[in-house]
Amino acid sequence: MRDIMGLMKQAQAMQQKMADLQSELDTVEVSGTAGGGSVTVTMTAKGQVRSVSLDPGLIVPDEKEILEDLVVAAMNDARGKAERAAQERMEELTKGLPLPPGMKLPF
Repeated sequence: MRDIMGLMKQAQAMQQKMADLQSELDTVEVSGTAGGGSVTVTMTAKGQVRSVSLDPGLIVPDEKEILEDLVVAAMNDARGKAERAAQERMEELTKGLPLPPGMKLPF
């Protein structure tokens, strides 16, 4: 019975830590770039885009598709960084728990 109570307390503590982590991920920002830094996308670790910055020299009407491709590449770069930042924080939180390797907890 004592073990069950201990597990319940651990589960409650983990639940609170997860809630705290969710709040933290709203404040962690990462930036992805493309075109040698001519396009930058900044987003939270939860994937919410905060800003898009374009080098003014890229805004050429005849090269619209190039700019669109660079924005997509920068967003994908930022998204990858956001996922890594979230995963790193999750690994810190779950350190010592018997989770299967590679298991990603949902956000």
